[in-house]
Amino acid sequence: MTGKILIYGGTGGIGSETARLLAAKGCSVHIVGRSQEKAERLAGELGCTYSIGDVSDGESFARVTAEAGSPLSGLVYAVGTINLKPLGRLTEKDFETDFRVNAMAAALAVQAALPALKAGDASSSILFFSTVAVAQGFPAHASIAMAKGAIEGLTRALAAELAPKIRVNAIAPSLTETPLAAGLTAQPAMAQALGQMHPLGRLGRAEDSARLAAFLMSPDADWITGQIIGVDGGRSSLRTKG
Repeated sequence: MTGKILIYGGTGGIGSETARLLAAKGCSVHIVGRSQEKAERLAGELGCTYSIGDVSDGESFARVTAEAGSPLSGLVYAVGTINLKPLGRLTEKDFETDFRVNAMAAALAVQAALPALKAGDASSSILFFSTVAVAQGFPAHASIAMAKGAIEGLTRALAAELAPKIRVNAIAPSLTETPLAAGLTAQPAMAQALGQMHPLGRLGRAEDSARLAAFLMSPDADWITGQIIGVDGGRSSLRTKG
């Protein structure tokens, strides 16, 4: 690959695991996170560059893209929220925040990076993250499922618009043991019970999605675009036994 892969959310969870796998494969990565300490630590570990930015700040995307440099061979948007409330408890602010962080900021990140993604000689790749809750109806998921449903629509729209130069795909994980999900997975008994809701009998791990992410960013996936791919232990399509 030529150019760098820009990874939003690259300092934690699936984003950092993706950065590690790509760096191990010899890719040049530029990570983006909100924490200076975490970004410095991971950049030192991987020997990569980094930016500090908050995706709720619309003016940060142009700066981050400039700091990453051109050309870019890929962009991974691995930022999200887990805001689980029944409909009656959701506020207008909840809906706005979930949509901005999960969907609108993803579109703005691509918009800012588009010239750099088009600048290289080879094709480039964009990757978003959805959730199994878009395909499966779960209680208390109205806001997050709505926002991630927008990501799936964005994935397909951009895949059509940017072909053949740029591929666009999304991964739709089920509940994964990351810092973002710690409120749901920190208690062993709860984590085990939630894991048993999956046919494969456990919760996801960051590396489960990161391995697919690294593949989708590579030339080995150069005939895959416009796809929403589940990494969900079978939960989107299978019933558990018993």
